[in-house]
Amino acid sequence: MTALLLFALTGLSAQTFTTRKTASGKLLKWYEKSVEDLRAGAFDDALKGLERVLESDSTFVDARFERGSIFYDREQYAQAEADFETGLALAPEYRPVAWYQLGVIEMKQRKFGEAAVHFERYLNSDATSERQRELAQKLLDQSRFMAEAFSEPVPFDPQRLGPGVNTPAQEYLPSLTAEANTLVFTRVVNGQEDFYVSTKKNGEWQRALPLEEVNTPFNEGAQAISADGKTLLFTACNRPDAVGRCDLYLSEFKNGKWTPVRNLGEPVNSRAWESQPSLSGNGRELYFASDRAGGRGEKDIWVSSRLPDGRWSQPRNLEEINTSGDEKTPFIHPDGQTLYFMSEGHPGMGGFDLFYSRLGPNGKWGKPVNLGYPINGPGDEGLLVIALDGKTAYFASNRTDLPGGRPAEGPVADYDIFTFELYPEARPQPVTYVKARVFDAQTRRPLQAELNFAELSGGDLQYQGVTGDDGAFLLVLPVGKNYALQVSKEQYLFHSEHFELSGENPLTDPFLLEIGLDRIPEQRETDQPAGKPVVLRNIFFETGSAVLLPASKAELEYLRSLLVEYNWLRIRINGHTDDVGTEADNQQLSEARAKAVYDYLIREGIAASRLSYKGFGESQPLAPNDTPQGRQQNRRTEFEILPEG
Repeated sequence: MTALLLFALTGLSAQTFTTRKTASGKLLKWYEKSVEDLRAGAFDDALKGLERVLESDSTFVDARFERGSIFYDREQYAQAEADFETGLALAPEYRPVAWYQLGVIEMKQRKFGEAAVHFERYLNSDATSERQRELAQKLLDQSRFMAEAFSEPVPFDPQRLGPGVNTPAQEYLPSLTAEANTLVFTRVVNGQEDFYVSTKKNGEWQRALPLEEVNTPFNEGAQAISADGKTLLFTACNRPDAVGRCDLYLSEFKNGKWTPVRNLGEPVNSRAWESQPSLSGNGRELYFASDRAGGRGEKDIWVSSRLPDGRWSQPRNLEEINTSGDEKTPFIHPDGQTLYFMSEGHPGMGGFDLFYSRLGPNGKWGKPVNLGYPINGPGDEGLLVIALDGKTAYFASNRTDLPGGRPAEGPVADYDIFTFELYPEARPQPVTYVKARVFDAQTRRPLQAELNFAELSGGDLQYQGVTGDDGAFLLVLPVGKNYALQVSKEQYLFHSEHFELSGENPLTDPFLLEIGLDRIPEQRETDQPAGKPVVLRNIFFETGSAVLLPASKAELEYLRSLLVEYNWLRIRINGHTDDVGTEADNQQLSEARAKAVYDYLIREGIAASRLSYKGFGESQPLAPNDTPQGRQQNRRTEFEILPEG
């Protein structure tokens, strides 16, 4: 039988049409012979026999439905549609599943509105197959979506990446660093999956090289690289150290090379299948796909959080996103709020479509949104990654309808990596980053320093770690909030930075910093002249006032802890203002603010004999006062170490 003839036929007692139960004589013999030919695979003979039956009796609905099914299998959809429409016009209640089959035929012709009407007609019938009703409901939702998607296509102009990345081999599963100048992807060579890396120079992706330190004689694939390019997470299967069938593994770039690969272990990995990792921009959440127990479908998306001791938490199922179908290939954008993934469970174009969901203020993921046609087509779409700029998208596809897509030379078309500009409504929230190098201010030697990066309003810790052996670090800054960064190292004065990214026109350009740390003088050296003042960039006051704001607490504690640890230090708190207002008022305000910090330290147990304060008003600007940014730099609190005496 053909693909459309899935269910047994049913008859009615009173009818004005012919069925296999009411036909007789030669007509029935011709019909039965056609059915035998159909079951034997002799489709041409079956088709001729059915045409003979219908020439003799055009109301023979069984013959008409079977001929329509043969037309469907031959992709002659217009003829198939005509036969089913005629049969249903003759006998609308005779065979309810025919309404479902007609809807399928119409979807093949992109007649989505008509298909939706007929799927709905089937669902309103007395059909009893629960499985078929579930399929019909899914196709009804899909046809309604497709009717809208085709009438309102989204912008899509994909471009195939050049020969530095794409070759006659299969290339897929791209991942990207925050600076968008390093692309890691999977390539299949002689049946072997390995990682390759391409770097961008002068706007062109260079010839990709194998990641020799990570590649093995086994297959490696489905990888994600961290925003700073120093952590690689990937999938490997059936290895000696495996927890389950396929596990997540990790390698880190340290001292100029990739460390030996290690299994992430439980609870991230289980005895089931874990794959397709994606690491959040701050490195604190790990998203991945798994078919482990406790999910909603066969494959679901899960998330695990990094614990204070560096271990990973028990993974949580993203119930707001997952369906009874499959959800895979999660990509969490560095904004931490937008998740892209593929799904066959939500209404789409057929097969796996690409979707996105946004994290709400309640901590729940919002309703998934289909990326639309023609980004999604009737086939399967795979992993999508979005650059930090929020608009440059990368994905792999074997669709031959894409510009530069190559036709199949074998059983399947070649997978290549493409890029396109994502339309505004589907873009993540704006993001920027800070890239810095920490070094000894006197010797210029790189320092491995501790980093504490927090969101100011709630004090939520965004990142805690250390710089690389080269003293460098890169941190992602989601726009819309203000952040504090403290850089510290034993025997050195700490350094702080403030990033103002809220307001109507937040900055989105990357912050490129050179951070020189001054050594703390030993006790015997404290009679030396005072060094360069240290600016406390995260000390805040009420406007026009010397009242400290709560957001100042973390920075004040850093200063207090420094004075407790190095109890021979004497410091002076300096206050500065911009030039708005009178010189006398600014002088008075700067002194009051310096004293407020002085008073806080005394209240917290620092001896007054080790402290002093001074106001400088508007007399020592760091920048011109003709811009808001310049005035902000000039409104500052700082401290300097004083010599003994």
